[in-house]
Amino acid sequence: MIEATSKFPDLKGKSVFISGGGSGIGEYLTEGFIAQGAKVTFCQRSDATAVCDRLEKEYGNRPLFLKCDVTDIEALKKTLSAAADTNGNIDILVNNAAWDNRHTLEEMTPEKWDHMQNVNIRHHYFAVQAVAPAMKKNGGGSIINYSSISYMMGNGGYVAYVSAKAGITGMTRGLARELGPDNIRVNALMPGWVITERQKDLWVTDEALAGHLERQCLKEPILPDAMIEPTLFLASSASRMMTGQALVIDGGVVVTG
Repeated sequence: MIEATSKFPDLKGKSVFISGGGSGIGEYLTEGFIAQGAKVTFCQRSDATAVCDRLEKEYGNRPLFLKCDVTDIEALKKTLSAAADTNGNIDILVNNAAWDNRHTLEEMTPEKWDHMQNVNIRHHYFAVQAVAPAMKKNGGGSIINYSSISYMMGNGGYVAYVSAKAGITGMTRGLARELGPDNIRVNALMPGWVITERQKDLWVTDEALAGHLERQCLKEPILPDAMIEPTLFLASSASRMMTGQALVIDGGVVVTG
């Protein structure tokens, strides 16, 4: 059970949808909203029943898990519709699902490139397209698009992912302008190197982590739970006059402004 330092009473009872909400950062986001009393639906490709069982036991508030591959846009739209049917029109959309596979310039093919864009940016746009009409009817909503500081650092080795994450920030700003008149806020959240189990399994070494911490102002690894409260803040009316922004949570690697 997480020990939140902040409470957002206005999130209680809100209908929340999180893509990729059963593992990695997404699992922590699901728990964060559940702990605030929100009605949470999340999707991912792999089974997440155990996550739902744990959260129901710990909080008495079971999230709704719907299996879905976000690269299948029609399936994603049906999943979003099912979430609304169960928990009411979606008030808060968190576009979190992503896949940061490494690759070289030479090995990339058009098919692989398209897949990386499909899993990392395309579903953000079409999820917004699906939920925006009901948000307008409800008088507003909050959309949080997970981007990354990877493009701000100019990282190589996974250019397809970095390109998608740069695009998410641009998309966020364009959508904020378009949807603002309907009181729909759209912001991007920019994590630094968050040490998830996937990162530990594939890329975290003592040398790599030490090198990255040298870049951070705050000299401690960023764990997934550090993303919870910034996301809750963007979802809450606490940030009601904040839209079109990129909120960086990276321990002080990059600077903005």
